[in-house]
Amino acid sequence: MSRPLIAVPARFSASASALRSRADVSSRALISLVYAAGGEPLMMHPSAPDGVADLGEVASRLAWADAVLLPGGGDLAGRWSGQGEHESLYDVDLEQDAFDLAVARVALERMLPILAICRGTQVVNVAFGGTLVQDMESAGGAMGNHRHRVHTVTTSPDTMTRSVVGESVTASCYHHQCLDRLGPELVVTARAEDGVVEAVELPGYAGWFLGLQWHPEDTWETDPAQLAIARAFVDAAR
Repeated sequence: MSRPLIAVPARFSASASALRSRADVSSRALISLVYAAGGEPLMMHPSAPDGVADLGEVASRLAWADAVLLPGGGDLAGRWSGQGEHESLYDVDLEQDAFDLAVARVALERMLPILAICRGTQVVNVAFGGTLVQDMESAGGAMGNHRHRVHTVTTSPDTMTRSVVGESVTASCYHHQCLDRLGPELVVTARAEDGVVEAVELPGYAGWFLGLQWHPEDTWETDPAQLAIARAFVDAAR
């Protein structure tokens, strides 16, 4: 059986092992997860000069894609959600932001299967007009540091999230931002013990969509639930 082609926007990196200059990179763990699930992950170079993406060009470049994976990465600039630039933001790149937002919008319009992870889920929420908690540690309430956090996530009944991973799942997280006001189309389908949104779906979406705040690539080799997420995504791409 041929492998469906999975578009994965690359991440800009100031340096990479064995290379002598700046690089376009993807997480090896994430690429390995998609491949193990039966997909053919293909990296896309982000192009949105001066933070402006040409939707027609992005649509043309995505013509070959059977599905889109929006991966984790640095913070989104606050301008995209109409928020200020919080002092805690890191690795912000307007070209990366604009390209990811354009990829999300094109994929959604085409009703392609989409798996969004961490930053990728935040990108989709912002694309729908939602906002982000820009720094969880300073937000107050029960929120705290979700960097290097492994915790239990509980899924909602009668959701795709629960059908894929079960009633609860152990999630590996690395983020200091999270979803705040949700875009109107999105529905929460899993939360962490402290109430932070950990998964969202699009019930009215004709394609397949799952947005996760956690990183399934961190633990897929030892946790079957994380591999099941990628397999459900790749199956939808077929």
